[in-house]
Amino acid sequence: MRRRPFFAALLPVLLLASCGPASTTGSSGTGGATTELTVFAAASLRVVFDEVSTKFEEANPQVTVRFNYAGSADLITQLDAGAPADVLVTANQSTMDRAVDAGTVTAAPVVIATNVPVLIVPADNPAGLTDLESAAAPGVDLVVCAPQVPCGAAAQTLAENADIDLTPVSEENSVTDVLGKVTSGQADAGIVYATDAADAGEAVTTIELPGADQARTEYPAAVTASTEHPDQAEAFVDFLQTDPAQALLADAGFQQP
Repeated sequence: MRRRPFFAALLPVLLLASCGPASTTGSSGTGGATTELTVFAAASLRVVFDEVSTKFEEANPQVTVRFNYAGSADLITQLDAGAPADVLVTANQSTMDRAVDAGTVTAAPVVIATNVPVLIVPADNPAGLTDLESAAAPGVDLVVCAPQVPCGAAAQTLAENADIDLTPVSEENSVTDVLGKVTSGQADAGIVYATDAADAGEAVTTIELPGADQARTEYPAAVTASTEHPDQAEAFVDFLQTDPAQALLADAGFQQP
């Protein structure tokens, strides 16, 4: 089971922190000061949020956005350790609830999208898998997210509802790690989100799973308690709910709340 060391996960954040908190830096093209927001976001949002930030910055030329992507549980650990951030977006409500209970975020989180789990196999499907039961069979190298990670919780819900015992050969700290194991041929199958499977394109074959709707995960967003730019952070959370952002999320395979 491959796990990222805590300090390795925290290093990018510490490097950001060494440069000082996200604050007024430089000048915008309009001559005003530029505010830099740091957004902690679930790994499954990486591709679409890069696009969303471009649209947000076009609408808010005096704000720039930088991201720290990781598994939701890792993000909470980093925030608890004092890592600076302005906005938190997790891949399930229970992880966000931990931040709420700890006082890490302020206003009530807003759900900005939902996602469903799917089974993926390498493009040529060498193990000949057809469903979750065959993926859980002895001798199959199945990879899932760790239970404390939202995609791992979704996999557990799928298995419990189907009365299937999963015996993964590896539990990863983020959904992108599961995807990487499958696309590189290190695993026969993996459970990821539908959006990750879509982003992988022809590198994988996607198998939709019965009961996936019952394992649906929500993506809540909230302003952090430590932000020095609450107005701009709130503006970013609000933007995630607008038609332009929702259109990008839908194009990436996410579903509306």
